[in-house]
Amino acid sequence: MATVLYITANPQDHEKSYSMLVGKEFVQTYRSANPNDEVIHLDLYQMDIPQLDKDIFSGWDKLKAGRAFAQLTEAERMKLSRMNELVDQFVDADKYVFVTPIWNYSYPPVMKSYIDSICIAGKTFKYLPDVGRVGLMSDKKAVHIQASGSFLSPGSDDDDLEMGHRHLKSIMEFIGVTSFSGIFVEGMAVKPDQEPVIKDKAIQQAREIAQRF
Repeated sequence: MATVLYITANPQDHEKSYSMLVGKEFVQTYRSANPNDEVIHLDLYQMDIPQLDKDIFSGWDKLKAGRAFAQLTEAERMKLSRMNELVDQFVDADKYVFVTPIWNYSYPPVMKSYIDSICIAGKTFKYLPDVGRVGLMSDKKAVHIQASGSFLSPGSDDDDLEMGHRHLKSIMEFIGVTSFSGIFVEGMAVKPDQEPVIKDKAIQQAREIAQRF
């Protein structure tokens, strides 16, 4: 049995969000094809996601200096413990489905905070002498479902402006996830008359990828 983290960074639900609608179709198809797998929904807008702040860095510095965890401040302990919970959950899972809208050419800030919580040395990557950084998640796979009003997917005229999928792809490579693909539902603002076609095409692609994910 595999564990799938369904990670959404959208304050809207599937009735108002194209990315969430396509994500819902993906998960439904995946569950039908893999009834014994566990799918865990992480709604980042409803979760405690620590930001990299003064408490996090001071806590790390104290631990590196040999201080015991109990000697950290309450804020440092709470935030570092929460980060450890998030990264351990991420490491224990087998597959990841990221669902985001494009806001100002990237994804919502809460997704970046989540990424910062899972990119932890010794957990998802490590450094080796004479080798450098090595990702530790090579046996995992991920898919990213992204919606945008304009055309920003790889190969489009404005793909150089897109920072969401490209950054997530770089992060997956950083931690060793080489099986990574994208599903793009886009262009609804540019071609509103094509909205049903665009939506149906993305849903069909999501169902096809979910069958073999």
